[in-house]
Amino acid sequence: MFGGGGMNPQKMQQMMKQMGIDVDEIDATEVVIKQADGDQLVFEDPDVTKMDARGQETYQIIGEPETVESAGELEAGEESGDEATEEGIPQDDVDLVVQRTGATEADARAVLEATDGDLAAAISRLE
Repeated sequence: MFGGGGMNPQKMQQMMKQMGIDVDEIDATEVVIKQADGDQLVFEDPDVTKMDARGQETYQIIGEPETVESAGELEAGEESGDEATEEGIPQDDVDLVVQRTGATEADARAVLEATDGDLAAAISRLE
């Protein structure tokens, strides 16, 4: 897991424990990272490690991601998995902006419309 320069893995674990660092392997089958631009990084069968250093949790993902482009990149006539409103703003995008900023759904939708659906710009305006 860690280089350690030839150090005994058990000794490494003991030292980390003394420093208050707990390391656990997570048996994950898939990890999805949703980016602000709507694209997703999908890791199938990744190696996931959780490190807890005195209350601060850090996750390490090892694997080869597949990039799934956002619905905005689809050709005209193609359907995305998101249900779009009559204004063309997917409800998932509105929900994401509400979750990230604490804004009302109406405010999030209005800002998304004003930014032509740009998630990053909408979140930035509302923060």
